[in-house]
Parts: sequence; C-alpha cells; structure tokens
Amino acid sequence: MGLIIDYIEGQTPIDEEEKEGIRIKSITTRAELDEFEQLNIEKAIQWTLGKKWTVSQILTEDFMKQLHYKMFSDIWTWAGEYRKTNKNIGVPYFQIQMSLKQLLDDSLFWHTNNTYDDDEFALRFKHRIVSIHCFANGNGRHSRLIADIIISQIFKKPIFTWSMNNLSKVSNERTDYLTSVKAADKGDYSKLISFARM
Repeated sequence: MGLIIDYIEGQTPIDEEEKEGIRIKSITTRAELDEFEQLNIEKAIQWTLGKKWTVSQILTEDFMKQLHYKMFSDIWTWAGEYRKTNKNIGVPYFQIQMSLKQLLDDSLFWHTNNTYDDDEFALRFKHRIVSIHCFANGNGRHSRLIADIIISQIFKKPIFTWSMNNLSKVSNERTDYLTSVKAADKGDYSKLISFARM
C-alpha cells in the first residue's frame, strides 16, 4: 500500500522517492508517521539534555545535520542529509549548503556583537534555517529544537514553550504560529517571540 500522507497548511510534501526512505514499512498514514517521528524526536531531546555545548559547537553545519539525524534516523534513511529536490518553500536544493553557511556566519557575528537580545537571536536563527529548508522533512520541528538549544545552551535561559502544543496538527495554536512566521517573513519578529514565550 505504501505511505499516504494528507498535508495541512504549512507542511512540505514529501516526494515519492523520499517516501521510499522510510525505515518502518508498516507506517501507512500521516497519524502513524507523526507518532513514530514524535517518539524519535523525544529520543533526540533526551540526547540534548545534560549536554554542554559551546557557541562554536552549536553554530556549525555538522551540528545542524547531526541534530536532524538524531531526530529522524529511526524513521528515514536520509535523516541528517540535505534534500536533493526543490520544495514549495526554501532555497533551491543546490544552494542549501551555501545558505546555511551564510546563516551560521551571520549568527556568529550576531553573537560576537550582541546584535539582538537572546530570544530574538534564537528565533531569527530558527526562522532563517526553516526558510532555507535544509531537509526533506521535519524542518519546522528541527528549527524549534535548534531555537531551544540556542536559548538554553548559549544564553542559559528557559526553553521556549511554543504554546505547549503539538504544532504539527491542525489547531488554533498552529494557525497563530504560522501567522507569526509570516510576520517574521516580513521582518516583524515580535509576534514570533510572543508566540514562542506564550
């Protein structure tokens, strides 16, 4: 039968070739996929707990890829690898590495020069990396976990609440989240900062 996914607003479709990379062949629905991915993500969160990383360790290409691998490697063979196709969002796939390097260089500059306050730094990074859309799947969840790692590890502050809701499902909170992301697309980060700390 294969994996059949119903997408909701803001989700990036997975190509048929990417679907072939699923490790658990018994997964056939979006609900099953969400459940197994969430279990894998919880393992990745456990991996992050108690770790002590420096700015120079976190703000690297290797860390971005390693975190995605930890979040999705139980489910997808291509976890931690850059996407190889263009999507409805993000830079062309052949520009991913260059765009990510530019973001990492920019963020090291922000940190050195105290360009933004702590929450805005973390959320600008989150917004920029999801707009690059490095991976075939899981970019939003990856970007939120990166923001949590930045705020807790680099700035020693509590992680974001993200409204304490699963933002992968249809809800008022997801609608508010997407609205705040669209405002950030236009340069207004205030709504995203408010939402993340709600």
